[in-house]
Amino acid sequence: MLLMSAYGLFGAAATAGLRPAPARAAAPNSPRIAWSYRDRTNPYWNAIVSGGNAFVQSLGLPQSALINLINEGSSEKSLSDIQSLLARYGSGVALAVDPNDMPNCRPVVEAVNKAGAYVSTIWNKTDDLHPWDFGDHYVSHMTWSDVGPSEQTARVLFDAMGGKGGVVHLGGIASNNPAIERLAGFRKALKAYPNIQLLAVQAADWDTQKANQVMSGFLTRYGDSIKGVHCASDTMAYGVIEALRAEGIEDMPVVSYDGNPQAVELVTKGKILATVFTNPYWAGGITASLAYYAATGVFKPSAEPHEHREFYGPTTLVTTKDAQDFKARYIDTNPQYDWKNFWALARGQIQYG
Repeated sequence: MLLMSAYGLFGAAATAGLRPAPARAAAPNSPRIAWSYRDRTNPYWNAIVSGGNAFVQSLGLPQSALINLINEGSSEKSLSDIQSLLARYGSGVALAVDPNDMPNCRPVVEAVNKAGAYVSTIWNKTDDLHPWDFGDHYVSHMTWSDVGPSEQTARVLFDAMGGKGGVVHLGGIASNNPAIERLAGFRKALKAYPNIQLLAVQAADWDTQKANQVMSGFLTRYGDSIKGVHCASDTMAYGVIEALRAEGIEDMPVVSYDGNPQAVELVTKGKILATVFTNPYWAGGITASLAYYAATGVFKPSAEPHEHREFYGPTTLVTTKDAQDFKARYIDTNPQYDWKNFWALARGQIQYG
């Protein structure tokens, strides 16, 4: 998938999906709207839920109308919370879900389908699970094509290292699609830089504190051999930067992923060389919107083409060259979206294999 520049995405969005949607009152028998996700304290998930809140408000409802199911990184809790919600409201549920890991997506979808409710998922599902195999009740799945963007961040890093020296990679949860793809992109970039030495790859589970511990261990083991750090998420990069500071290291090249506000601010200061923005605010709103409008009969998922049921979300590389402009457009304020323009920022059908 082609990785658009920040300006390219802004232009496309301006003509496709960035227009105000007037609020309207929800119908009396509207389904309950819920978001199931990992962690509200994580800036990425906070942005996801903020988008979900914006969609709920577009219906003329208060933010409190959005039911938050926080799984704390547990697939078992994710499924249990969803089953409890379905037991209470039955078919009257429109659900947006990150299943936490790939295997958990099937039991979630099967539970929703059995209840006659509606679900849209993001990020994590197995390749053999498809919305069109469940009629209308598994509405859609969105993920991001992370291999290409991760390769680009790795190239930014390797160039900053002068094309030589030792590098370490801190990854996410091993069974997560984004962790797998971001590591694959990193390894792909390595093939083009024969003088870059891969010292270590270790999962830090998207967690700042764990990343701090992992990076401290790397520094103890490899010391001055480390010349650059590739992180699979911004939250892990924060822990890495603190570990480096603890050793008096202020100029180590670091790249990350997700485009969180703090990370973009660090890119403007040159503390992180690049991150990748996946527009979680839009993703959070549009995923809830797809489930809701399918549940209310505004559109029939089974009548839609496959590229509307499994699709890539947008990605934007943010570097020190454009971080200030990007921050002004996307971090300092949230654009207004038409939540019925479901595929305005979609980047094509998901490809497997």
